[in-house]
Amino acid sequence: MHSLQQKILDIISTHDISSLTLRKIGDLIGVKHPQAVKYHLNQLEKKGLIQVDKRVGRIIKTSDSRGGDSKLITIPILGSADCGDARQFAEQHIEGYIKISSKFFKNKKNIFALRAIGSSMNQAKVKQTKTIQHGDYVLIDGNDRTPNNNDYVVSVIDGVCNIKKFVRDPDNEKIILYSESDESYPPIVIHPEDAEYMINGTVIDVIKNLAQEKHL
Repeated sequence: MHSLQQKILDIISTHDISSLTLRKIGDLIGVKHPQAVKYHLNQLEKKGLIQVDKRVGRIIKTSDSRGGDSKLITIPILGSADCGDARQFAEQHIEGYIKISSKFFKNKKNIFALRAIGSSMNQAKVKQTKTIQHGDYVLIDGNDRTPNNNDYVVSVIDGVCNIKKFVRDPDNEKIILYSESDESYPPIVIHPEDAEYMINGTVIDVIKNLAQEKHL
């Protein structure tokens, strides 16, 4: 960990820095440039060592901020993704965090979670057996943006976030996004160079919403 990031964690242990300006935080840790403070705060948030609630302007340490190697990693929940009629807009903001054993995600550095909305993937087979039901948390490898055929991906089309099965049809210059559901959903057909289409990552696991399943 960078020494300045450790200083910020030490300061948070003794000060409520939520109301302080970046310049004032810099004074406390011996940094002159506010942008350097902002950078290291962002890095601590990405590592899951602090939580930043922009709605109320609150910054707190997480339980994984003890230093050293943790057996748990903290995965941010970046809003929702549509598994229905593709109406959920891709407004990424941290809604909360999921803690999970690091042994499941060795060598993966950019994992985030999305809350599934809708039923278009309720017959999916993530890791051979896991469906994606409404309310489940879908774990995404944000660094894997070059999926293979039949991978499950999260993508953004015209500003709308969705989770589908990815199939590339090079002969016809198409990308086809399929639903897997016990209901009927038409496929989404995309040209690979469409400026309004972007893959944001590949699905690597699903955390089931047990409370939701009890009501099914």
